[in-house]
Amino acid sequence: MTRIVLIHATRVAMAPIEAGFARAWPEVETLSILEEGLSSDAASGRVSAEVLDQRINALADYAMGLAPDAILYTCSAFGTGIETASARLDLPVLKPNEAMFDAALGAGGQIAMLYTFPPAVAGMEQEFSDAAHRKQARATLNSIFVADALDALKSGDADTHDRLIAEAAADVAGVDAIMLAHFSMSRAAEMARAQTDIPVLTSPDAAIDKLKRVLAPANAKGQSAC
Repeated sequence: MTRIVLIHATRVAMAPIEAGFARAWPEVETLSILEEGLSSDAASGRVSAEVLDQRINALADYAMGLAPDAILYTCSAFGTGIETASARLDLPVLKPNEAMFDAALGAGGQIAMLYTFPPAVAGMEQEFSDAAHRKQARATLNSIFVADALDALKSGDADTHDRLIAEAAADVAGVDAIMLAHFSMSRAAEMARAQTDIPVLTSPDAAIDKLKRVLAPANAKGQSAC
């Protein structure tokens, strides 16, 4: 059985990706590692980016002890550390949004990104720019902060979280796709899609699709050996 280790920096990212796998790839085994201090320390600035990257890599090393076929990080704020882990480990290591960025660039050159966690935005904008450069695509990204949504979700008011995101999506115009920046936002995707004719993309769905493609040769090899 294919095993994927999910590394989380916040509890609110866990349910969306687990639901995504249950819906789109129920045959896979997922194991979760949660380190809540990452998001807290990133938001407060109490530790350096270098230390956060070290912790991201330490989590990858711990995950390797679980013998995974792939590792997927679900927090958008730690791209540099994840890139380091990916470069040194001999298995697929995915950043949360790389697959969604590719899907958005395939939709067109004008993209909006709704976000709820400000510390992640600068890194995501740079990653999007890098993805566009790799694809030699001309693209413009408009990042839009959905105030109060994450606080509502963390306090247990998921309905308000989803409503605020859907309202923000309804206000977007003149773009080819809307990205929901964080895994935690994907729970609002269907409500957002009901408010707009613009395609609404989510990180969990795109990441799962990419992992299925990346791991397909290994899966096929395992089936043929049975």
